Amino acid sequence: MASAYFFKAIASDGKVRTGTLTADSERSVASELRRQGLIPVQVSAGASKKGKTGIQIRLPAFDRGKRRDVLFFTGELSTLLNAGIPLDRALSITAELTERASFRALMTDVLRILKGGKSLADSLAAHPSHFSELYVNMVRAGEASGSLALIFERLAEFERTRDDLRAYIVSSMIYPILLSLVGVASVFILLNFVVPRFAQIFSDPHLKIPTPTLLMMQASQIVQDWWVPFAITLAVVIVVFYTYIQTTAGRLWWDTFRLRVPLLGDALRKAETSRFARAMGTLVASSVPLVASIGISRGILNNQLMAGSLEAVAQGVKRGEGIATPLRRTGAFPALAGHLLAVGEETGRLDAMFYRMADIYENETRTAIRRFTALFEPLIILTMGILIGSLILSLLLAITSINDVNI
Repeated sequence: MASAYFFKAIASDGKVRTGTLTADSERSVASELRRQGLIPVQVSAGASKKGKTGIQIRLPAFDRGKRRDVLFFTGELSTLLNAGIPLDRALSITAELTERASFRALMTDVLRILKGGKSLADSLAAHPSHFSELYVNMVRAGEASGSLALIFERLAEFERTRDDLRAYIVSSMIYPILLSLVGVASVFILLNFVVPRFAQIFSDPHLKIPTPTLLMMQASQIVQDWWVPFAITLAVVIVVFYTYIQTTAGRLWWDTFRLRVPLLGDALRKAETSRFARAMGTLVASSVPLVASIGISRGILNNQLMAGSLEAVAQGVKRGEGIATPLRRTGAFPALAGHLLAVGEETGRLDAMFYRMADIYENETRTAIRRFTALFEPLIILTMGILIGSLILSLLLAITSINDVNI
């Protein structure tokens, strides 16, 4: 039986089109929209769901610096706006509740600009160090559609999810890095301070030195003679390398290289895909034009190779190819991402599919990070164990050889 379906679709000029169509199913509506040259984003039975809010916000209890301030601001403003408090009053209350004096001053300035006749989006755009282009454009879309409270709920969810993934990656890498540093420091201390004391015992040229001990003493001598020049050279190489990767060509080379590293590259690709999908879902669901959404999402990606590939995707959308086909053609994103978006276009639920894609690749990122650390940690432990064990064994052989001479 035919029913009325509300739709939201993207036209060839990148603008959002909304309306209702009568059809047998949501898939039929999506097919009709594609026949008309539109890219279906959302198809649902009944009236428009602009006023419906289904996102529950749970802000993290801790964070640092600017991210903590933005999370607090977003969550508080969302709560106050949903309670029906006027925007200027909500900003004043948020400023009063802010603990950090620097952010309170920023909020006061935002309120001053707002009362001067500017929009909230323009007021926030005056502080780009705290509010990204994505954040500002989301607020601008909320002001245009009259759904600021819903927009801030989506922003709070976006910021929380992105921060959780970032925190997971950082916490997962801390232990392997500390393990590596402790291992290198232990070897250095043994070779530079402990072994030289034993070397004095073998100063007698007539004393026979075991081969492992001799190799250890030679390594110790090399470390003592060259560790300062090596440290200086290493520092220079790090500075030169860091300077190089700040350039456009250097950053592109570095990002390409990281994606090719076994295990780690897979984790990075999935993390970037989840970041892109989360941003796109948030923007598209807020009626930001698709082409503009791609450009904004491009700006939040850390990997320049993947970010650069989105230019071709945006051009494909402008040509009316949709987003799934151009995305698959770039080869920069996982193959599953293109298939998921194709299903989203077919069913008219592109925004929901972006959210689903973000959830999938956030879980995949955690799995890839666990797989990487599960291999990397035992490898570091084994390597450090062999090195330190060899040094200790060489010292024991030296002590044994001295006892044999005394006997």
